[in-house]
Amino acid sequence: MNTIDTNQLLTQLRTAAAQAQGQQTEAAAPAAKGQDVSFSSLMEQSLDKVNELQQTSGDLKTAFQKGDPNVSLPEVALAGQKAGIAFQTTLHVRNKVVEAYKEIMRMQV
Repeated sequence: MNTIDTNQLLTQLRTAAAQAQGQQTEAAAPAAKGQDVSFSSLMEQSLDKVNELQQTSGDLKTAFQKGDPNVSLPEVALAGQKAGIAFQTTLHVRNKVVEAYKEIMRMQV
């Protein structure tokens, strides 16, 4: 039976959020600095950042297709990869949260 360590999951979420925002991993642990961060606010920030990366990727693709000389193909490809990785990470986190929820629901009180 798989068990999920919530502290480890939160640490991974904070690290992923910090990496997506281009920050150091120390900035991803505000709870250690005395700040109270809720899981929902962390998820909301992560989802906002994933959305921002996807919007940027789409904008760069459109600009490149229109022939904008300031947008290069490697820049478009890199933005697309960043958006794809961020989305896949979010998908995996969602799956783990659903698994954790199902596990909790199976527990007998």
